[in-house]
Amino acid sequence: MSSLRFSALKELGATEKKIGHYNNKKVSAMFASNVFTGRAMREYLSDEAYKSLQASIKAGAKIDRKMADQIAAGMKTWSEERGVTHFSHWFQPLTGTTAEKHDSFFTIKSDGTAIELFDGDALIQQESDASSFPNGGIRATFEARGYSAWDPSSPAFIIENAFGKTLCIPTIFISYSGESLDYKAPLLKSVLALDKAAVDVCHYFDKNVSKVTPTLGWEQEYFVIDEALANARPDIVMCGRTLIGHAPAKGQQLEDHYFASIPERVFAFMQDFEQEAYKLGIPLHTRHNEVAPGQFECAPIYEEMNIAVDHNALLMDIMTKIAKRHKLMVLLHEKPFAKINGSGKHNNWSLATDTGINLLSPGKTPRTNLMFLTFFVNIIKAVHDYSDLLSAAIASAGNEHRLGAHEAPPAIISTYLGSYLSGVLDEIEERVKGKFNEQDEVILKMDIHKQIPELMKDNTDRNRTSPFAFTGNKFEFRAVGSSANCASPMTVLNTIVADTLKHFKKDVDALIEKGDKKEIAVMQVLRSYIAASKKIRFEGDNYSDEWVKEAAKRGLSNFKNTPQALKSIITSASKELFSRNDVYTPRELDARYEIVLEDYVKKVQIEARSLGLMVTNHILPAAIEYQNVLMQNVKSLKELGLEEESYRAQLKLVKLISKHIQDINDNVESMISARKVANKVEDMEKRAAMYCDTVKIHFDKVRYHTDKLELLVDDKLWPLPKYRELLFLR
Repeated sequence: MSSLRFSALKELGATEKKIGHYNNKKVSAMFASNVFTGRAMREYLSDEAYKSLQASIKAGAKIDRKMADQIAAGMKTWSEERGVTHFSHWFQPLTGTTAEKHDSFFTIKSDGTAIELFDGDALIQQESDASSFPNGGIRATFEARGYSAWDPSSPAFIIENAFGKTLCIPTIFISYSGESLDYKAPLLKSVLALDKAAVDVCHYFDKNVSKVTPTLGWEQEYFVIDEALANARPDIVMCGRTLIGHAPAKGQQLEDHYFASIPERVFAFMQDFEQEAYKLGIPLHTRHNEVAPGQFECAPIYEEMNIAVDHNALLMDIMTKIAKRHKLMVLLHEKPFAKINGSGKHNNWSLATDTGINLLSPGKTPRTNLMFLTFFVNIIKAVHDYSDLLSAAIASAGNEHRLGAHEAPPAIISTYLGSYLSGVLDEIEERVKGKFNEQDEVILKMDIHKQIPELMKDNTDRNRTSPFAFTGNKFEFRAVGSSANCASPMTVLNTIVADTLKHFKKDVDALIEKGDKKEIAVMQVLRSYIAASKKIRFEGDNYSDEWVKEAAKRGLSNFKNTPQALKSIITSASKELFSRNDVYTPRELDARYEIVLEDYVKKVQIEARSLGLMVTNHILPAAIEYQNVLMQNVKSLKELGLEEESYRAQLKLVKLISKHIQDINDNVESMISARKVANKVEDMEKRAAMYCDTVKIHFDKVRYHTDKLELLVDDKLWPLPKYRELLFLR
C-alpha cells in the first residue's frame, strides 16, 4: 500500500543533481537574445517599417497591410536564423494560463512549390475556437469563432526547448462579436484610460507631459518540492495543494528559512530558469528563500505594465517546465500547505511620465511636491471608493485559503501610508478649515516641501500586514495571489485611479471657473478627498482582531469567502465605472462574473472529489490495516491469559482509530451528497454559494480526522508522503 511513498523517497536519494550555472556568461550578454527587440527591428526591418512599428508601439498608430507584410518578413528572417520553424499567436485566456497554437512557416504554392512564408495577415490576426475557452456564455459551441490580434506594444519572442523553437507573437483574444476573452485586452484599455486621465491632471503642473505609463514590479512567491514525492500525492497532482497532512514538528517557527542559504538543488533550478527568463527579456533581479520551508521568491526590475504582465505569465510557465528538468515541482497555489505561510504575488505599482518623472516620488520643489500629493491622494480616494472591486479582483478559490493567515493581509482592504505622509494629510485636512487663501497656499507648499523629501531617507517603514501599502515611491498591492494573472487586479487599479483623476479634474476646473487660483483649487479638492477617504487609512496591525472590529465600525467590507467578494463585479456602479472608461462593457462583466464563479465551483469540485478518493482509497485502508494489526495483537495477548490492563493502550488505539474512520466516512458521504445537490442548481451564483457553504465546510472536518490518523497509524503503512518529507527533503 505504501510502496509509492517509499519508492518516491528512494528515488529522492538517487536523484542526479543537475548543474544550472551560467558558464561564465554575463546576464547582459544573453539578455533578450530571444526577443525581437528594437535593435533586432533596426537590423531586420526597413526604415519605413521600423518607423511604422515604433509609431504603433509609442502612440498606438495603426499599421497598414504593406508595413505589416514587411514586419512579418523581418520577424521570419530573424527567427529562422535562430532555428525557428513555427510561429504562434501567444495569448492569455481566462483559464489562468497562457495559450498557443503552432503554425508552420511551411506552405505549398498553387504550382506545388514548397516554401516558407509569413505574411502580414498571419502576423496581425489568427482565428481560434472561442467556445473552447472560458467565455461566460458569450460564445456557444456552434458560435466558435474567436480572434487573436497582434499587440505590437509587447515584443515577439522565441520560446525554445530541447525539441525545437517557436516564434511567439503576443496578442489579445476577442470573440467574433468583439468582446474580450482574455486578460490583455482589458488591461490595455485600462492603461489607455489611465494615461489620458493622468496626463490631463499632470498639465496642472507640467505642460510637457504627453504620456503617463503605469509601471509594475511583481514579486513571485512559490514552493519547490521533489517531483517524485509530489507525484505520490494525488491532491498535489490534481489540485496543486495538499488537502490533508499533519503539520511536522518543525515548521517555520524557528524563522531559519527566510533569507537562508538556498539549497543546492533548488539553486541549480533557479539559475536554469533565470537563464531562460533572461533570454526572453524578463529582467529578474532578486532571488531568495521565503519564510516557509520549501518556499522561495523571485522579483524583476520594474517595467511598463503590459510587458511586466506578459513576463510574469511567461515566467510561471518557464518555472513549471524547467523544474521538470531537475525532477522538481513548482507549486504556485496560494496555500499548498496548512499551518505555514501561503504564497502571494505582490504587485508594486507606480506611474511614470514620458518626461522621466515617477509621479509617486516626492519631488524637490513645491510644484513637484504638489503634483506628487495630487496623485497620491487620488489613489487613496480610488482605493476607498472602490475597495470592494479590489477585493473581487484578488478573490479566488486559492487565495481564499491564504488571505488573513500567516503573514498574508486580511480580506479587508485598507491602505498604509507611514507616519510622515499620514501627518502631511492630517495637516492638510485639519489645520486649514474651509476655503484656502493665498497665505495658506504658501505655508502648505513650504511645509510640504520641507517634509516630503525626507520620506526618501528610509522614513517610510514597511507594514507587511497591509494589503495596499505605500512603500516610498510606489504602492504595493500585497493581497494578490501567487497563481493570479497580474492583469486582473491591475486592470481594476488602473481603471479606478483613472476614473478618480477624471472626477478630480472636473472638481478642480469647477473651482477655477468660480475664480480660485489653480493651486488653491487643487489644494481645496485634495482636502475634501483626504477627508472623504480617511477611513481606508490604517497604520496598525492588520492581523489583529482589534482591526477587524475597527474596520466594521468604519463600514469597511470584510468578505468571508470568494462568492461574496465576486458579487462586486456586476453591481450597477461597477458596470458604469468600466463602461465610462471603455474598459469592459456590461456584457463582458456579466460574462467574467460567470467565468470566475464557474472557476471557483470547478476547483472546489475537483478538490472535493480528490479528497473523497484519497481518504477512501489511501487513508482508510491504511488505518483499517493497522487497526487489524492492533486487534490481532489484543487477541493474541488475550489468548495468553493476560489481564486487560496489559493491552489497554492497544484497545485505546483501536477505539480512537475506529472513531476517526467513522467520522471520516460520515463527512465524506455528507460532502458527496452536498455536491450532488449543488450540481443540480443551474444558477451559477447559487451553485458557487452552495459549494462554499455546504460542500467546502466538510474539508476541514475530513482533514482533522485524517491528520489525527496520521499520528496514530504505523509510519510503514502510511501511504502518502508527509509534510516533513515534502517540505524538508530535496
